[in-house]
Amino acid sequence: MTDVLEVRNLHTRIDSASGVVHPLDGIDLTLKAGETFAIVGESGSGKSMTALSIMRLLPEPGWIERGEVNLDGHNILTLPEYRMRDVRGARIGMIFQEPATSLNPVLTCGEQIVEVLERHKIEEGPAARRRATEWLKRVGIPDPERRMDEYPFQLSGGMKQRVMIAVALAAEPQVLIADEPTTALDVTIQAQILDLLKSLQKERGMAMLLITHDLAVVAQMAHRVALMYAGEIVKIGPRDAFFAQPLHPYALKLFASLPGAGKRGEPLASIKGFVPPLHGQFTGCRFADRCDYAYDRCRKQAPAWHGPDPQHQARCHLLDPREEWRLAELLRREDDKVPEAADFAAPADAGDLLEVRDLKVHFPIRKGLLKKVVGQVKAVDGVSLSIRQGRTLALVGESGCGKTTAGKALLQLVPVTGGTVRFGGNEVLGLKGAELKRMRSRMQLVFQDPFGSLNPRMRVGEIIAEGMASFGIGANAQARNDRVAELLGQVGLAVESRYKYPHEFSGGQRQRIAIARALAANPQLIVCDEPTSALDVSVQAQILNLLKDLQKTLGVSFLFITHNIGVVEYLAHDVAVMYLGRIVESGTAEEVLNRPRHPYTQALLAAVPRLNTESKLPPLTSEVKEHLAADIPSPANPPAGCHFHTRCPLAVEACKAAYPAEVAVSATHKVRCIMVQPE
Repeated sequence: MTDVLEVRNLHTRIDSASGVVHPLDGIDLTLKAGETFAIVGESGSGKSMTALSIMRLLPEPGWIERGEVNLDGHNILTLPEYRMRDVRGARIGMIFQEPATSLNPVLTCGEQIVEVLERHKIEEGPAARRRATEWLKRVGIPDPERRMDEYPFQLSGGMKQRVMIAVALAAEPQVLIADEPTTALDVTIQAQILDLLKSLQKERGMAMLLITHDLAVVAQMAHRVALMYAGEIVKIGPRDAFFAQPLHPYALKLFASLPGAGKRGEPLASIKGFVPPLHGQFTGCRFADRCDYAYDRCRKQAPAWHGPDPQHQARCHLLDPREEWRLAELLRREDDKVPEAADFAAPADAGDLLEVRDLKVHFPIRKGLLKKVVGQVKAVDGVSLSIRQGRTLALVGESGCGKTTAGKALLQLVPVTGGTVRFGGNEVLGLKGAELKRMRSRMQLVFQDPFGSLNPRMRVGEIIAEGMASFGIGANAQARNDRVAELLGQVGLAVESRYKYPHEFSGGQRQRIAIARALAANPQLIVCDEPTSALDVSVQAQILNLLKDLQKTLGVSFLFITHNIGVVEYLAHDVAVMYLGRIVESGTAEEVLNRPRHPYTQALLAAVPRLNTESKLPPLTSEVKEHLAADIPSPANPPAGCHFHTRCPLAVEACKAAYPAEVAVSATHKVRCIMVQPE
């Protein structure tokens, strides 16, 4: 394969109030035709800045200090801006991280693709529109003629991402930069997007630079992988060797921090500290302050490249042949360590803490001058579930299935249409005033976005103490201050954190503050709504360890709302699978994850990318993928019969007749599918 893109000694700088930031400090990489080269690492390591530097799309105070970006042997950093506009889109395309903000909201989807075709003089007028429609069809947009005239806000997240791919590929570039192309997408949509990128790459022989923090996606897509940390590449190698031999302590920690069924009962490895600020120069290894194996040389001298072969290397002094004795001693110590005993036994049955029966949340659709009700959005349509004391129930499903609405309905944060919610044996729906406040002190919520849910004008101590004062917890202000200090310690934050504001913390730290706020009311149940969805795997590991420790010491129960199956495999005792407002399968984690019976659950689990190939479920067939690619029906107009029959590869006429009755596969395992028979 020939080299298409070559980056050499790339140094990028950004002016800031606290000085010049060095987000890239000497990056070297090469992309070959038809190859996928992946860059992984924590937030702040420089992954996206690498892409923006290659495209010369740096923020206003940023500049490239030195280095080369050679495209087919020509350094595009020397081109004037008007010539660079011919490179962007035509020769290097880019899928940006967030399509909702990178697509123009005032242009239709078709206009945005036509704009690329006309700008690069590929097609014009009606011919450009026909070519744009073809691209929408190629990226899997159903009914592309109609979607051409729709605006981005009218599309789902997965469809917006497909439009972004069509815009990036319309001019058929030699190189595609995909910056977190599947972040925040459901696993079924993610599988479709990744398959699409692979097929287009194979068809066009295109080189792809894939930027992501999802190591399982890298294992599925990449040919070669680079690990970035604090503005430089610290490890590089072919995909199989990259995962088989961590080499660098940072890679070792990242792999160990991934949750999964094989680690149930064990604490996940977490990386202490944070990525260092990128001001000024480093004298030694940039990872030294967070490394368990660092010694004097690591802090005084920057490591050179070492490794088992020229293609697979890492920046680490321990790989220096002169340090073989030190590495051998460290490996011996690791072998002598006694692994912590796994303890994930479900707590003794103390009865149901929460019992939900036939819960419904319907939102009215109003139209016309008088806002007449013309229909209902059935966000939650007859959900039944139960959670026992000290256990975790994971509620999983695709975006829009009603998971978050169900969680909010339990605390009456959204109006409930019908059903019963019994907490501790007492009905809670319909409670008002003081009674509702007392109930909410026992049931708390941790929101998906900690930055949006924490008051930016209040200090952390005030945020945590606010709930205690509202619920009358603590004899006086001093008692509440003491409790704040205790809670900060419980979630692993310094007592001095109480005097800071939310913006002074990282995403993982803000999520810890949100958990401390929830714990302040001494709840028996915490509803966790996607609490780790936007976090790096290392920070995610810290949060999951924290939740597990809190459950073990305080006996708190969790309703864990997520679409991250790896987290479910690690954390949950029980699982409920939701589709279009209804529970289609529920049972213990072992039953649902290892022996799924509903076709939707089977497809959901088979679509999950994994680091290894030891999944007990076969991969998705092309027939199943084709069915899942169909539009998810609207909750305002769900299909008759089984809601899933429009996307189910096993559907028959009987599936359209009536919604399936619940089938008990075992005492705890229940499924709603006419194909399933009791055992």
